[in-house]
Amino acid sequence: MHQIAVLVLEGAKPLDVGIPAQVFSNRPSMPYEVRVCGPAPGLVTGGDGLSYHVAEGLEAFGRADTIFIPGYRSPATTEPPPEVVTALRDAHDRGTRLAAISTGAFALAATGLLDGRRATTHWHYTRALADRHPSIRVDENVLFVDEGTVLTSAGAASGIDLCLHLVRRDHGVALSNHTARRLVAAPYRSGGQAQYVPRSVPEPLGDLFADTREWALTHLDDRLTLDVLARNASVSARTFSRRFLEDTGYTPMQWVLRARIDLARELLERSDLSIETIARRAGLGTAANLRLHFHRILGTSPSEYRHTFSA
Repeated sequence: MHQIAVLVLEGAKPLDVGIPAQVFSNRPSMPYEVRVCGPAPGLVTGGDGLSYHVAEGLEAFGRADTIFIPGYRSPATTEPPPEVVTALRDAHDRGTRLAAISTGAFALAATGLLDGRRATTHWHYTRALADRHPSIRVDENVLFVDEGTVLTSAGAASGIDLCLHLVRRDHGVALSNHTARRLVAAPYRSGGQAQYVPRSVPEPLGDLFADTREWALTHLDDRLTLDVLARNASVSARTFSRRFLEDTGYTPMQWVLRARIDLARELLERSDLSIETIARRAGLGTAANLRLHFHRILGTSPSEYRHTFSA
């Protein structure tokens, strides 16, 4: 039996806890055994009005082949307990596989085991994770990242994809597909598939140049250069570029590109316009240019995106 430990931290999200507990629950077809544990045995206050009574503490890590770290509330401002960080590091040193679901990536990042590696988390927290742990290569456009002995996934639903990926890695496609059918889940979604965040343009943004940004959003099909934007804001191009970056975290032209991608997404969802026409209306010129930037920012093609989200 492959031993699974599911770690419940303060503020743990119920769905994140339940996914690995359900996917790997022991049955004749599943050669896994699950233990749900906490920093110590007893009551753990969870998120969304639920609490957990766990029978085991961190000693459960000693028998685990894989440890899941579910997401929890306020990860950007909450440090995991030091004893949890130490126990996770020790388990990894023994060869235990560590897998984080959603904001559980913050607890895994606190161990230092993600330093220099690719990782992901829920799209709402990717920037916070990158800011807090700059040595991690945070990828906001994927469902999960497999770095061998450390794995991370995006929002809760992608935790299912991560679990199925591990079943497939451990025991092959047949058992993974069987497990997916039992869960009534998609049998395979590539880890590289985009999270489809609601907006490509970063939110929230500062107040500086807000009027110019609003103006730009209504002129995305025009030729928007740095000089044009600076002239609208009544400052020099150099000043506009520097202060825009300080205020938003993006250069002006990075922001314009993402705003154009958002407009293209909306047109793909709500119209039957051709890709070429959408590219022109979004200010991206050609279909080839739209496909290039769409794939770079969202990790998919305009056609695939339309197929997924078109009304």
